[in-house]
Amino acid sequence: MLMVATFACSSAQKKKVSILGDSYSTFVGIIPANYASFYPNDRNDVTKIEQTWWDLYIKAKGYELEKNDSWGGTTICGTGYGRMDTSRNNFISRVDSLGQPDIIFVFGGTNDAWANSPIGEYKYSDWTTDDCKAFRPALAFLIDKLMKRYPKAEICFILNSELKDTVNESMREVCKHYNVKLIELHDIEKQNGHPSISGMKSIFDQLLEAGM
Repeated sequence: MLMVATFACSSAQKKKVSILGDSYSTFVGIIPANYASFYPNDRNDVTKIEQTWWDLYIKAKGYELEKNDSWGGTTICGTGYGRMDTSRNNFISRVDSLGQPDIIFVFGGTNDAWANSPIGEYKYSDWTTDDCKAFRPALAFLIDKLMKRYPKAEICFILNSELKDTVNESMREVCKHYNVKLIELHDIEKQNGHPSISGMKSIFDQLLEAGM
């Protein structure tokens, strides 16, 4: 009886992790089938799920993957490449797809930077659809929506290295406003603009160093 009770207790304590991301967190067969994926890719040496930052993290911590809702090329805001309206698949539109996580990693902003999406003004309430076409108000709305949808979950944002200053500063400011943890990556090796095996390991290491 003691062994059964101990096993039940340890199982109950296993944390569930969900990821809301872009191509950096994709892998075919893990993300929804209709989502664009980058990994695996002929121009990058990451070929196995076990080499991804998120799988390294989850296994090292003894957690389990709840949902990986990562879609390649997606922006946090509603304006993507070529000023296209991305409201149907941006980060905000996918908040409800994360299951019942204990920990949520949000790894985004890269495409907002690369697509030169509008930055906008800081706004922390009464958002309109037009507001959320710009990065700053969209990021605030995203965090607000996540906190209300998953009140018991720990939310952690990951900021890619080598992005433009306006995106970096905006991410810092908005995360600070909501008291949400932000991990700023540095020295991430990339192939074809995406983390290599070494880069993935660096992301994992930096998550642990930041206390996640």
